[in-house]
Amino acid sequence: MDRLALILVIVGALNWLLVGLFQWDLVAALLGGADSWLARTVYTLVGIAGLYSLTLLFRDTNKTQRNAR
Repeated sequence: MDRLALILVIVGALNWLLVGLFQWDLVAALLGGADSWLARTVYTLVGIAGLYSLTLLFRDTNKTQRNAR
């Protein structure tokens, strides 16, 4: 789940980079405009992934690393 959230957050960050630098929305361009249901679904998933990623800030990384071994 963490990796999927990270991938979606990266997609969102890259999309915002393109919007900021070139005023070009890659998600909207690929999925039929910002108002299409598919683009809105991607935006929603990226937002949910961003909220989920907030939990990564508060995790005990030492405990997580010990459990991975």
